[in-house]
Amino acid sequence: MIEFRTLADDHPDLAHSPLLRGALLTLQYAQKHGSIDLTKAKAFKRVFVHWAVEHFNWPGKSAEEMFRYNKVINEYEFPPLEVLHFLLISRRLGRHFKGEFRLTKRGAELAQAPGRLFAELIPYFVLRIDHAAYARFDDRLFRNWDVWMNVINVEADHSTTEAALFETFYGEPQDWRTAGWREMAAFSACVLRPLEWAGLLIETREDGAGRQMRHVFKTPLWRSALKLDTDELLRPMSV
Repeated sequence: MIEFRTLADDHPDLAHSPLLRGALLTLQYAQKHGSIDLTKAKAFKRVFVHWAVEHFNWPGKSAEEMFRYNKVINEYEFPPLEVLHFLLISRRLGRHFKGEFRLTKRGAELAQAPGRLFAELIPYFVLRIDHAAYARFDDRLFRNWDVWMNVINVEADHSTTEAALFETFYGEPQDWRTAGWREMAAFSACVLRPLEWAGLLIETREDGAGRQMRHVFKTPLWRSALKLDTDELLRPMSV
């Protein structure tokens, strides 16, 4: 069983969630400016996309890096914003009206309530969204979130690696240089990345011996926001 705890709006661990930060900034921008202009395809216009790239402080997608190769960035070229736009519409925190994205009454309320916004968006994002679709993967991974999160809860409690987690779930050691790199990529994109975007996990990359190792850690937000069946198996953290 997976249970998300209710956190106070001023809970410090909420700061670990990139998706929550992006949602708050988007809602507050729309609130301040009255709306956000849309393209004919109902995507955010480039003016706001550029603002989001500069202000979201997204892990691995700094404004400097993104603008180094692209002077013009569309919504679909900044995947976190594309997913966030879908989430805000799906959860009815915003709506499209006459070429603009406007806040609903509930969206305006949650723009100043991080804890409540986390509860509204993050469980839905992690557990209900088809992550393979926006990650452009055709195949679906075997297992489900109840299994993935309860096992990760134990295996990553004192850090682990992406490859070790994959082997735990699927029985074969793989990395990005083996024949099973596609399965590894699907696992990374559809399981680890959503948890990282939600702020529950963090990944670090270490280069050495001609290969890259990806370490996986639980953030403080994982411990404060989640209640899982395997919590009783965790070892106390050493100080």
